[in-house]
Amino acid sequence: MPMPVLICLSTCPDAASAERIATVLVEERLAACVNILPCLRSVYRWQGEVEAADEALLLIKTSAEAYHALQARLIALHPHELPELLAVEPATGLPAYLEWVAGQTRPLD
Repeated sequence: MPMPVLICLSTCPDAASAERIATVLVEERLAACVNILPCLRSVYRWQGEVEAADEALLLIKTSAEAYHALQARLIALHPHELPELLAVEPATGLPAYLEWVAGQTRPLD
């Protein structure tokens, strides 16, 4: 049975920071793949005020084993004071894909 896979969601304030974070996470084997969805509009409450911002959404595929290191790295890389990071475990998936994600997020020996 494949290792549990997580899909993590995080927004970035612009395409440049999204690309930089995505690249580092994959290079450091904290994510197998990161999709960048541009042109997202977020409306949220921050410090008592309702705000809106154009952002890019990262869909980060990782293993449960790599999640805590990914979380720490995302916090270090992200330009926001409080970055969004939500992780969900898919109910199912193509077994070969799940194995690929697990394999790509294992440290190299």
